[in-house]
Amino acid sequence: MYLYPRWIRGWHMINALIFIVLIVTGISMQYTDKDSTFHMVGFAMAVRWHNFAAIVLTINYICFVAGNLYTKNGRHYKINRETFVSDLMTQTKFYAFGMFKGEKHPFPVTLKSKFNPLQKFTYVLAMYVAVPLLIISGIGLFFPEITIDRFVGISGLILTDVLHITMGFFLSIFMIIHIYTCTLGSTPTSLFTGMITGYHKSDDHH
Repeated sequence: MYLYPRWIRGWHMINALIFIVLIVTGISMQYTDKDSTFHMVGFAMAVRWHNFAAIVLTINYICFVAGNLYTKNGRHYKINRETFVSDLMTQTKFYAFGMFKGEKHPFPVTLKSKFNPLQKFTYVLAMYVAVPLLIISGIGLFFPEITIDRFVGISGLILTDVLHITMGFFLSIFMIIHIYTCTLGSTPTSLFTGMITGYHKSDDHH
């Protein structure tokens, strides 16, 4: 099945590279300072690359949202509220027990639905909640003059920083889990290959 058009593959690859740059430079800035002698990346260089990657991420995200609005790809992120909880439980049970027993996937990939309920839930959280908050908080840190001075007695800049770090941590964990689940296709590399070719290889177990 041809599931991944060129724009999705291009967006996905840019996103993956940018996230790696953001994680490495973000960790370097978090745990070192200008006077530190031990760091992953030089502090000044980390700041420059982090800011550059953040700009690319923002542009790439706008393209992602626009693409989902004006193409059929957006339908894959729509959650069925009536069956959401039961579908989520069914998928969780499959990942926890079913797939180790060789059971068939309860929500096989189709042209109309390429994400299972658990994927859909986490992707919506990541792409429509965490990434926007990451970008907004990043803008607040880049332009501290627009950040509120205080909120419930706490510095607005500190709260913005905490939000930015929290979203960065959540998305880093999401990326690790995402890479792992991509090894659960018909072969450990089939889903990665699909993101290069655009074609998904059907399998009874995934």
